[in-house]
Amino acid sequence: MPQKTLADTLAANETLYVNCAHPMCGRSTKLDVQALIDRLGADHGSMHQDLVGLFGCSKCKAEGRHRSPVFFTCIPDYEGQQRARNRGWKPTFDRH
Repeated sequence: MPQKTLADTLAANETLYVNCAHPMCGRSTKLDVQALIDRLGADHGSMHQDLVGLFGCSKCKAEGRHRSPVFFTCIPDYEGQQRARNRGWKPTFDRH
C-alpha cells in the first residue's frame, strides 16, 4: 500500500506539478489529479517514486535532449487550511 494515494491528494485539494530537471529546460506542468485517478486508479500512489516512471518532458524529447529525470511539486491547500484554522475565530475590539 502506498504512503499516500491519488485519492488522498484529491481529497486534500492539493495541486501537483511535474517539473523537468534538465538545466536547459525547467518546464513545469500542472497535473490533473482526477484525470490521473481515472487512468491509474484511486489507490495508485501519489509520491515521487510512484509517479516518476510515468512522465517525461515532451519539449526535451522534441528538441533531441537526453531523457532527464522529472521531479514533482505538491502545493497544499493553504486557503482551506486557513479557513479551517479560523473557523471559530471572532475578532474582538476590546482595548486592554
